[in-house]
Amino acid sequence: MTTELIERARAGDSEAFRLLTEPHRRELQVHCYRMLGSLQDAEDMVQNTLLAAWQGLADFESRASIRTWLYRIATNQCLSALRAAKRRPAKEVDISTFDLPEPTHVGEIVWLEPFPDHLLEGTESWVLGPEARYEQQESISLAFVTALQVLPARQRAVLILREVLGYPAGEVAAMMDTTVESVNSALKRARAALQRRQLDDDNAALTPNSPAERALVTKFVHAYQSGDVDALVDLLTADVRVSMPPIPLEYHGRDAVRRFYASIFRTREYALVPTRANGQPAFGAYLRTDTGAIRRAAGLLVLSVAGNRIYGLTRFDNDVLPWFGLPRTLRG
Repeated sequence: MTTELIERARAGDSEAFRLLTEPHRRELQVHCYRMLGSLQDAEDMVQNTLLAAWQGLADFESRASIRTWLYRIATNQCLSALRAAKRRPAKEVDISTFDLPEPTHVGEIVWLEPFPDHLLEGTESWVLGPEARYEQQESISLAFVTALQVLPARQRAVLILREVLGYPAGEVAAMMDTTVESVNSALKRARAALQRRQLDDDNAALTPNSPAERALVTKFVHAYQSGDVDALVDLLTADVRVSMPPIPLEYHGRDAVRRFYASIFRTREYALVPTRANGQPAFGAYLRTDTGAIRRAAGLLVLSVAGNRIYGLTRFDNDVLPWFGLPRTLRG
């Protein structure tokens, strides 16, 4: 059947091409998201990948599967975009109106965007190679995707292809037009870089919607909506990080995060609407008004959880809310 579809697509049958590529579209989107850290950029790269595949069908060799061929194109599209710095410019944000304490760090990955969990449906059925090291949930987490963005582009691609997707070194070398030795060297350096960022099994996520996760989320929502800084801080790890891309301010550690939320809760009260992003609990945040009739959106908050603690809180601006089906205003 696949051979017949390939021949029809080569003859210009767009429906045959769609049938060949559509089963892989979602996983290509996730792959490009891991490479770029941006859902919007990832979708652009998927479009570029499918266009390049349509135009290059004559060069497709059946020794590789359609899936592997598409991954090769997508990876190289992302690498080309990164070399040319063809990413969406970071949104400029005027922070002069924010009354915030002094940050402990300046954020590096200001282009980071969340990935809605509803776009991950069916990922458990994706075929991973025997050498895959990361679970699907772990490999889409904000902590992992953020760490990937710090790696040089080719190291990033090698680590994703080898340890997330499980492709053998020889296939990765062919996909990236390089040698096995180069792939192994890049993987070694990428692993070392992630270890330096302490991205290890200690940050393994809770099972989604498990009793332990639900209990933690319930405590978090109560503390956040009541503005109880002490109760909130009690839920955090010692090395917790608060970030808010595209605003390049970060707060690391319980003391800094305590000061941050004491400042925030002093003048603001929030209502939280649950959703999920990057395999983790997330919330649309809405500011309570004096009358309580209309609440306006104040961004999307994504938790990074491990064990019975929260080790990351990432706040995104209102532009991402439609991806999660969340409104800009909330009644009552």
